[in-house]
Amino acid sequence: MQLNMRIRKKTQPISLRRSIVILGLALACALLLCVLPMQIGQAQTKPGQTQSSSASHKPVAALSPYIDVHTHLDETNVGGSMQSAMESMPSENLAKIVFMPSPFTLADAKRFDVELLLSAAKKYPGKIAVLGGGGTLNPMIIEAARTGDAGPEVQKKFRERAEAILAAGAVGFGEMAAEHFPSSTPYETAPPDHPLFLLLADIAAQHDVPISIHMEAVPQDIDLPAPLKSPPNPPRLHANIAAFERLLSHNPRAKIIWAHLGWDTTGYRTPELMRRLLEAHPNLFMEIKLDPLDPEKNAPLAEVTLLSFGLASGVSGQIKPEWLRLLTDFQDRFVIGSDQHYPQGSGPQRWQAVVLLFNELPPALRQKIGTENAIRIYHLK
Repeated sequence: MQLNMRIRKKTQPISLRRSIVILGLALACALLLCVLPMQIGQAQTKPGQTQSSSASHKPVAALSPYIDVHTHLDETNVGGSMQSAMESMPSENLAKIVFMPSPFTLADAKRFDVELLLSAAKKYPGKIAVLGGGGTLNPMIIEAARTGDAGPEVQKKFRERAEAILAAGAVGFGEMAAEHFPSSTPYETAPPDHPLFLLLADIAAQHDVPISIHMEAVPQDIDLPAPLKSPPNPPRLHANIAAFERLLSHNPRAKIIWAHLGWDTTGYRTPELMRRLLEAHPNLFMEIKLDPLDPEKNAPLAEVTLLSFGLASGVSGQIKPEWLRLLTDFQDRFVIGSDQHYPQGSGPQRWQAVVLLFNELPPALRQKIGTENAIRIYHLK
């Protein structure tokens, strides 16, 4: 009898613990079944924006109007791309849009420039503006950096082309490249204080127009960061921040727009570095970009990650305090530059990612970054 009592006393806690474990596993499975479909729908796949998604992504409009100063299009159907952008504007709460050619090289047979964009853009006065130089000025810079030839004849041709771009109706220069990893274009590099960049700064200052520059942050010579691969990238990257500061100091009246803030491929474009540069150079401005398919490093929004399955959303959550302080302290120096391509593909969109950040901002800050800064910097009407 006493033996049976002892057995029951021992087995009862074991059974109770087993029940608790089973109940815990059941609850965990139920939670996983709820969360997993959402996470799968948000799974990040590389490289393009056109990949299909297993879940529908209902767009979330901006809480207040905004201007997107950095977008691209299908050069084989410029009119259709711009029409697609116009049709998307109400669902985004997008007030105006700026298109630009990619930063091409001379070897790219598909390169184009402002002339291909302007005739279609003129159909939408007050809604669409364009930048130029990505298809002509940028190849000249990349080639001059490669060959070492930036003599008087090269500079004369460069100036003539830059003046022609503005005379045609461009509101600035872009997209230019100082350090650009392969995507739709090959690897490109040129010192940001190259003589042709300095000349472009003088021309931009003379006409009071901005220059949009794509440059990955490299404070010192470093080995190529993971997960970037060599080839096609070089195994070593050369420092460019000091040279970038020389460009900014060369002509303080030149408005230099550093593209893709919030999408950091090297890990060095931190809020601390951005604060130092903004404090030192009043002519420095920055475009804000987030990529839901490729969040990269130093993302302004807190990430939500399901580690067990390797699925992540890099564009959800609240804005990180250090980023909010940066945007607030220098609120006259930021614009939205989503790098969105039109027509939109399926799945998560870049404009949607940056709008999620935009909607986290206080109303007065949204108004500055959303519309007022772009109108002032680009002289948009």
